[in-house]
Amino acid sequence: MKFTHKLFFSITALLTAAFMLFGSFMLFSYFNRMLERETEQGKRENLLFQTIYDMVYQNMEKYGAEFAGIQAGNSATQRMTGQNGTECLILETDGTITLEGSLKLPQDEIRSLAEEMIRTMDPGADQVYGVRRVGTCYYLLSIITDQATDSADTVYLGILKDLSGIYEERSNMMRQYGIALAGLLVIGGLAAFLLSRYLTRPIEQLNRTAGRIAGGDFEKRAVYQGTDEIGELSRSFNRMTDRLVRQMEEKELEAKQKEDFTAAFAHELKTPLTSIVAYLTMLEDHPDMPEEERKAYTHIALEKSIRLGELINEFFDITRYNLQNIELEPVEIDLTMMLEQLADELYGVLQEKKLTCEVDVEEELMIYGDPDKLARVFDNILRNAIAYCYADTEIRIEAKMKDGDIEITFTNAGDKIPGDMLQTIFEKFYRVDGSRSTGTGGAGLGLAIAKQIVELHGGRILAKSDDNRTQFVVTLPSKEKTEQKEGSEDEVHTHRRLAFRGKAGRGKRVQSK
Repeated sequence: MKFTHKLFFSITALLTAAFMLFGSFMLFSYFNRMLERETEQGKRENLLFQTIYDMVYQNMEKYGAEFAGIQAGNSATQRMTGQNGTECLILETDGTITLEGSLKLPQDEIRSLAEEMIRTMDPGADQVYGVRRVGTCYYLLSIITDQATDSADTVYLGILKDLSGIYEERSNMMRQYGIALAGLLVIGGLAAFLLSRYLTRPIEQLNRTAGRIAGGDFEKRAVYQGTDEIGELSRSFNRMTDRLVRQMEEKELEAKQKEDFTAAFAHELKTPLTSIVAYLTMLEDHPDMPEEERKAYTHIALEKSIRLGELINEFFDITRYNLQNIELEPVEIDLTMMLEQLADELYGVLQEKKLTCEVDVEEELMIYGDPDKLARVFDNILRNAIAYCYADTEIRIEAKMKDGDIEITFTNAGDKIPGDMLQTIFEKFYRVDGSRSTGTGGAGLGLAIAKQIVELHGGRILAKSDDNRTQFVVTLPSKEKTEQKEGSEDEVHTHRRLAFRGKAGRGKRVQSK
């Protein structure tokens, strides 16, 4: 069943139940008020009947109890039977019943009702009343126990009123309300149908839009943008669709990048491999080659072989970090010592390039991380800076606390990196310009690996470049921030302190001789 039909039937059923409950409550409340009013009036008339009977009886008692009783009954019944629809009765202890009025019910029937009422009278009570049904009619019977004098016999004075008009009015009102209810349900049902169509139209439109998108029309979007929940659903649907489309585009781009990377990597492998084969073939074809020339060719083939091994290792590393199936082994690291030791280890490379390196790091910069992997990040960035730095210039490494994180900045003087390449240099399958790759000896995978490692540590890396200056900024959570995030120092891990012993001191300038 469609949601529109469910909504229609639900609203119709709710309206029906509401109208019936409300109408029934109003009808029965009105009927009960009328019945209560007639009952109270009957009880008052019964009391008035008793008062008249007692007054006349007391006035006539001097002529004898029998005479007084007859006169009191006649006077009281004559007075009370003037009321419309009222019949008076006097029931004596010997079973004699005196009736007067316009109802003309059979005497036996009235006596039976009166005796039944008297039997139900509570001990010590003077009056009893109730509504009884006789045939198709309803009657109110109110009876009072009366004893005019101590010597007089007990008699029962009753009022019998016809209440059939009230019950008939109730029946008429119920019939009229039934007709009105049918009309209300027709109108309400039509309104419910129109309302359900109005409320579900945006959902139907959203469903059709989803079908179009599922069929391949990725430009289609939900058009309903109301402020209600359905409008919010439409906006969420559009955001979800946009995200899915972006992810598809990213997957397509990634597939294209992988294809380009595979081609580029195959080319990178082919270059040293071709050289190796060429030099080895030359050595094999010329066994009488001079020893000095043989050593030169052998050395070149060895260098190409080492380069080939490095390319293969970088390929495996980028694949491994991309799958993120590695496990970190975090320890407490003195970042100051790590950076100073790194500068010392590359002293020979710096000297060869005629560069200086200054490490300016605040004291006691402690982090939790995998030392081997973080050392690889910093080594890669520093080697990258050395490769593209102008000769006779300075590379500067700075580290400081910033908003609870530690910010490490590598600055070198060199050609500006174009703005559109500042992000792509970190892409997993970014293809480095062939000439630069050959000149610097890199395959362009190092920065992608560095980015993966930094993100695995909960940090981030970015590049900035302007005229004659390039900066790589690595941000990592400090030791205190890591402890606060994970609860307490005892809950993080059982850490061991990694001590770095380097030659360079804090703020020491390392330069070539």
